[in-house]
Amino acid sequence: MNITRRTLLGSLAFNGWAQPAAEQIWDPAVRLPKAAELTELAGLRFSVIKKYEPERDGGYGFLHGVGLAWHKGKLYASFAHNKNPENTTGEEARWRVSEDGGQTWSAVFDMDKGTPEVAVSHGSFLSHRGKLWAFMGAFSGKRENVHTRAYVLDEKRNSWQPRGVIVREGFWPMQEPLRMSNGNWILAGFDVGNGNPAAVAISKGDDFTNWEHVVIPRDSALKTMWGESTVIVDGNQVLNIARYGGEALALVSRSSDGGRAWTPMRVANLPMATSKPYAGTLSTRQRYLVCTTTADTKGQRAPLTIAVGRPGQALFSKVFRIRNAEHSAGESDPGARLAYPYAVEHKGHLYIGYSNSGGRRGNKNNDNSAELAVIPLDSLRVA
Repeated sequence: MNITRRTLLGSLAFNGWAQPAAEQIWDPAVRLPKAAELTELAGLRFSVIKKYEPERDGGYGFLHGVGLAWHKGKLYASFAHNKNPENTTGEEARWRVSEDGGQTWSAVFDMDKGTPEVAVSHGSFLSHRGKLWAFMGAFSGKRENVHTRAYVLDEKRNSWQPRGVIVREGFWPMQEPLRMSNGNWILAGFDVGNGNPAAVAISKGDDFTNWEHVVIPRDSALKTMWGESTVIVDGNQVLNIARYGGEALALVSRSSDGGRAWTPMRVANLPMATSKPYAGTLSTRQRYLVCTTTADTKGQRAPLTIAVGRPGQALFSKVFRIRNAEHSAGESDPGARLAYPYAVEHKGHLYIGYSNSGGRRGNKNNDNSAELAVIPLDSLRVA
């Protein structure tokens, strides 16, 4: 295993997201709507991946970081579970599988229960060449010595086989690996520690046990970061969109060489809740971004939204509401937080998993349920 680290320095002037110098990912000719003005989506379907029920689960309260993958006609979901506080010893990577598109789910299985010294948490999937891979964040203590571990599903035994530590140096994966035109895959995430910057890992072709760790530089004017990030890939051109932390704004960096060199991370012209985002490109050639992006919600994690662009266009120009905090499906409460989305496209639909806090008062531990929204691609078209 050969893991290297590359840190690139640079600086751009910081002028605030509303100024012309901000990185443009939202079409400046289009007015960004407020939450009450969002367009409703047609044909949505909702279901619950894992209900919050510690009294039946043997004390599991913390749940976060839904991951999704379609593999051989089945929908897989993973998440972190813990009977103790969030991101402490005792955290476990767990999973379920659905054979009817997420309407009903199997029992909850363990992917990796960790050890008394090392906890395994949430991460991402990749179905490739008949194998289902999982890439999960892991740590010791309370988010110390963070690293990424790989697993492959043994479908006959219904268990996950470890493939070892694949990235160290604080890296935590946040998105499915995406293939670039040079044949390598890029895995978006962030580093815990050293200012918590956005970061990526780049594979050596299809060898998913061999990754290069690349830290994305940040503009010197940025405030405190918690750089959970997502990427949109176009050949070897890569756009990284990251959570800020200092303010409820999206951060952006760009690479033109397959993720090895990056422009300094800067504020973009799009408000975004301080939550993990998830982005990609649909088969309709539309770029999309799932988080909470409205003109007036600031740091609130509701409503859950999806911003899209026109086919083949680089800028987002329309925001749809996926669901409000109060809703007829899943947990409903005016104080509910809908966060940490993950998305995968399958047969004309976009499947979005997310955490729902259910409005539990004083819920600083992310005692969530895991839910699923299924969106027909036709309803995301922009005129």
